[in-house]
Amino acid sequence: MFGVQQRAASLAQSLRRLMATAAPNIGDTKVQMSLLEPGKYINYQRIEDNLAIIRKRLNRPLTLSEKILYGHLDDPHNQDIERGKTYLKLRPDRVACQDATAQMALLQFMSAGMPTTAVPTTVHCDHLIEAQVGGVKDLARAIDINKEVYDFLATATAKYGIGFWKPGSGIIHQIILENYAFPGGLMIGTDSHTPNAGGLGMIACGVGGADAVDVMADIPWELKCPKAIGVKLTGKIGGWTTPKDVILKVAGILTVKGGTGAIVEYTGPGVESLSCTGMATICNMGAEIGATTSLFPFNNRMVDYLNATKRPEIAKYAQRFAHNLTPDQNAEYDQVIEINLSELEPHINGPFTPDLATPLSQFKEAVKSNKWPEELKVALIGSCTNSSYEDMSRSASIAREASDHGLSVKSKFTITPGSEQVRATIDRDGQIGVFEKVGGIVLANACGPCIGQWDRRDVKKGEVNSIITSYNRNFTGRNDANPATHAFVASPDIVTAMAFAGDLTFNPLTDTLKGSDGKEFKFSDPSGYELPPSGYDPGENTFQPPPEDRASVNVAVSPTSDRLQLLEPFKPWNGQDPKNLPVLIK
Repeated sequence: MFGVQQRAASLAQSLRRLMATAAPNIGDTKVQMSLLEPGKYINYQRIEDNLAIIRKRLNRPLTLSEKILYGHLDDPHNQDIERGKTYLKLRPDRVACQDATAQMALLQFMSAGMPTTAVPTTVHCDHLIEAQVGGVKDLARAIDINKEVYDFLATATAKYGIGFWKPGSGIIHQIILENYAFPGGLMIGTDSHTPNAGGLGMIACGVGGADAVDVMADIPWELKCPKAIGVKLTGKIGGWTTPKDVILKVAGILTVKGGTGAIVEYTGPGVESLSCTGMATICNMGAEIGATTSLFPFNNRMVDYLNATKRPEIAKYAQRFAHNLTPDQNAEYDQVIEINLSELEPHINGPFTPDLATPLSQFKEAVKSNKWPEELKVALIGSCTNSSYEDMSRSASIAREASDHGLSVKSKFTITPGSEQVRATIDRDGQIGVFEKVGGIVLANACGPCIGQWDRRDVKKGEVNSIITSYNRNFTGRNDANPATHAFVASPDIVTAMAFAGDLTFNPLTDTLKGSDGKEFKFSDPSGYELPPSGYDPGENTFQPPPEDRASVNVAVSPTSDRLQLLEPFKPWNGQDPKNLPVLIK
């Protein structure tokens, strides 16, 4: 009897052992990184395996940024890890390039002799479209002027297996958020506001073209091990206060240098009151404090956005991996900031620097005491920072209320949709009609005035004036090349309201406007939808996937071009050190 019991116990133990070894690994499930890239899968297994090694080595709780970064280490066994000192060798999941920086990056990659990029890569045409009169005409003009550049990018991407987003597709960071960003990923992009993808829990860093080429050519990316700044959010956001005001406040605290060499991680119960696109706004403008990138922990608002953008499988996969998509309890930060969202008021930052932060209640006095030009010449909303459906629908609610009182804008008012998908959706749902009814001008789905691509003609160069934008950057001459322009940065809500007042001293929370009937009214709190109730309208298909037959593609570079030139390999070294070289001194 005893022998039977012993054999039964041994069999049960063997079954338990078998079940333990047969437990599925996270990597056993294959989930595509993007619907547009068949066969390219999210590699959560690498993060899981790397972190098992790192936890044994460091023996301490990890921040979220540490989990993602160390989860992408090229050699987790031997990598020296010390915040702010050692250099990490990392393996990013993907690369993104905008059209201005992609030109040299692709020319360099072509010289590597590889048939395709080592990691999924995309190129986005958004930087070469100048704002003049309106979206349709401006886009047509840009396509004509930049034809040889666009032809080169279209053929080079087709040749080397790279996704190509044509002019008019939208701004690189919005396209990435809609199609490619995923929780726990690591991406580098050749634009400083690449951190926008942190709104979906991805570490996304702006880099130079040379770094991008290295990763495209299967060389590890080197990054100085960043410090970690924690921003704990408590309370709940509401009323006129928006996610933009969070980063405007943080910029005022940390200044334009305070985030240098660090990743900013947002934590705390207040996170749940922010939309996914709102979190992206915060991460986007984190570039203005010098941060390596900014990041939010995986949460339900990200799930909502992934579902709305037709990526439910990624949402489910991330939910299974959530233990590695949030910071460990008691993780240590090098600096901690706490912001109560319930007490945070709208801010306006500027002029001439994005870290001069002034609460709205004090802004009127600041305008008068500093003798900033009170008349508001232009109000501009949109850009990669604030062009989501939520941003546009809230701004439209303000414009609609003003229209109901018979008002049109007093300042020039421009609207820049972040993507063709956002443009098509707000056109279908009526927001564009509202903007145009009050005198707004809808610009192309591109960077436009945010990066200085603005043929501004309402003031002369050197003429002192004020503008207010929902953009991210407002250094001297940034938007219009006029060093006398006082550029202020605020939320789209505040920018839109001020467009109807035409005056920088207007406070929509306390001040009134006079309707066409002569009666005074005060704006209601803005309202809008986080995500479109009827789903997104993709609009025109502006994506070019790589063709199946890439061998027959010829890269278009004219030998007489004054904008592009194929790179020739350097001659082999002759073994002699150079002598009598001229030294250039600036």
